Formats: sequence, structure tokens, C-alpha cells
Amino acid sequence: MSKPNGKSAAKPVRNSQRGLVIWHGMRMREFAKLVNVGAELHWSQLHRILPTLFMTAHNSIWYQVEQLRMKRKLEQTEVQPPIFVLGHWRSGTTFLHNLMTLDDRFTYPNLYQCIFPHHFLTTEKAMAGLTSFMVPKKRPMDNMQTGWKLPQEDEIALLLMTTYSPYRNLAFQGYRERYEKYFDFKEAPQEERDEWKRALMTLVKKLTIRNNKPVVLKSPGHTYRIEILRELFPDAKFVYIYRHPYDVIRSTIHLRGVMFQSNALGRLNLQSNEELIFEAYEQCIKTYEQDKKQIPEGHLYEVKYEELEKDPVGHMRAVYEGLDFPDFNVVQPKIEQYVAGQKEYKKNVFATDPHLAEVVNNRMKFVLDAYGYDPVA
Repeated sequence: MSKPNGKSAAKPVRNSQRGLVIWHGMRMREFAKLVNVGAELHWSQLHRILPTLFMTAHNSIWYQVEQLRMKRKLEQTEVQPPIFVLGHWRSGTTFLHNLMTLDDRFTYPNLYQCIFPHHFLTTEKAMAGLTSFMVPKKRPMDNMQTGWKLPQEDEIALLLMTTYSPYRNLAFQGYRERYEKYFDFKEAPQEERDEWKRALMTLVKKLTIRNNKPVVLKSPGHTYRIEILRELFPDAKFVYIYRHPYDVIRSTIHLRGVMFQSNALGRLNLQSNEELIFEAYEQCIKTYEQDKKQIPEGHLYEVKYEELEKDPVGHMRAVYEGLDFPDFNVVQPKIEQYVAGQKEYKKNVFATDPHLAEVVNNRMKFVLDAYGYDPVA
């Protein structure tokens, strides 16, 4: 149970990722960038640090190979306006992304492409099959199916390409000042903002080279970034999913514990964990509600997770109609089949935390009011 002083009393979450950690896709350049600004490393994590160092050399070499092969083609590639799935972590973004990417008239980044953004055009066909044993069958935080070929959030790729991401927190546990400017980039130096924009455009171009279709991107981090995304892609479309704040925050606490346990390169530190989550959630909702006013009519559709869960087909039809996507009837059978296959999926269930309920009912009341949710009983 949470402590009233805001410090998490949660115990470390134990799980297996079969040796795969998020840093395995990083080049030497980005790893050195993290170390130079004080990334937390500890000898107890040598089983992660040493393979990461090996992989940084591997990725640096293959990056150069890919640059030689693809630089001109990347410069010449035109991209179609992408589709962004928005929503705070644990709001149902993965479920929505999975539904949207069933439509083969769209394309998306998969796990291999997000872990190895520097060279997937060159290495994926050969290496994905050879390394599939490294990938767990289910995500440790929520038991959802995973694999190299399945849809993944592009935030991982952007972290590995630039280090400018909220996921930088895995290298700076408890120090929000080391990564907070990379939620919305509004206070980030212009050179960092420009580097991040180039990385996202490069990623979208690479995905377009692989499959010349509109790219469906899902990253909770993008919920803070409507302004910068519209600078890059003025004709982009957005689908925003929201969920009861208690469920979101409770699940995010679990997620954060799992991610730190699985990927930290320093000693595990969950002190002030909950307060950092509260701050990020407040910023997310306030920033989105303010910046969504910039999106033209017909380019944004909002969906309530609880309603999407009850009637996925009906609400996906509404998404397609609201954003003027291609004929929904073409993809409806695939969505029905996917939904039928999810009936045995079991979500994590957590006992109600009185302290967290109080935080939601009071501190997050503005969210309850904005989205029409009842307080936690």
C-alpha cells in the first residue's frame, strides 16, 4: 500500500525479458551522451551493461552500413500524413493501436524496428528470425502478446535515436529534471528539439520505404506533443483514448515498477515514484486539453476506453467515419476475429488503494469532471 508521504512502498517486480533490455538498440554515440550527463550505472547491473556496450558497437557499425545503402533514398522519400494514437500510459493505447493496425491499408513500426531503428532496413529480414528467442511471449507489465513483428510504440525508437524521451528516466531514476523537458519539448533547447524532429521524420521515412502506406504511430509521449507533431505533419490525424484516472494511475505505478526492474542500469530506486507519476499525469491531461485546440476539425477523434472495450467494432467504425478513413467494412472481419481471440485475455487486477483513491478524487478531480467519471467509491 502507498505511504501518505508520496514515497512508494512497492517491492521490486520480478520478471524475465529473456535478456532483452531497451538499451540494446542504442549506438555508442547515444550511450556516451547518457553517460556524459550522469546516467546511473552500477556494478550490480553488469549483466545488462556489458551486453549493452557490445550492442552499441554492433548498432554503430550497422548504422554506417545502412547510411551508405539508404541515405539518398531517405532524402528522396515522401511520406503520407501519419496517424497518431494518443493517450496517457495505461489508457488503452496499445489496445487501440492493435485494432487500427489490423488494417493492411496502414503500416506501423514493429518491435524489431523500434529496438533497432538505426539499421532495421538492412538487418531485420535476417536477424529478426535468428533473435526471436530473446523476445518474451508476453509483456511483463500486462500479459499482452509481444514479438518482433507485432506493433510497438515509436517512443522506444526515438529514445534510442536521440536519448530525448521521458523513457530517459530509466537511466535517471527519481530525477525528473533530467528528462522532464522531453515530454513536450517546449522548454528543450532548439538544437535538441530539431534533432528529435529529424529522428521522427527519419523513422517515418524508413517505415515508408519498407511499406509505402500511412503510418500509424502510438506513443503516450506524443500526447504532450501535438504542437511539435503538427509542425512536422500538418495534415496528420489523431485518435485520443482516455480512461478513468484511478485505473490509469494505479496501472502506471505497476508499469513503472516493471520497467525499472527490467531495464535499469543502476540500482533500483522507486523513491518518489508515485509523486512523479501524479505530476506526469496532470501535465499530460492539461497539455493535451490545451493543445488539441490546434488540431483542425475532422483530424481528431476521442474515444472512451471503457466504451471501446464493450463495443470495439462499433467504436472503431465511429473512428473511421469521424476521421474519414477508408471503408471500415474492409477491415471489420479482422477486427471481429481479433476481438474474439482476446476473450481469454486477463487484465491485471489490483485491490483498491484508499490513499490513491483520495488522490484521484481530490487532486485529479479536474480529470473526473472533464471526462465524466464518478469519484472512486
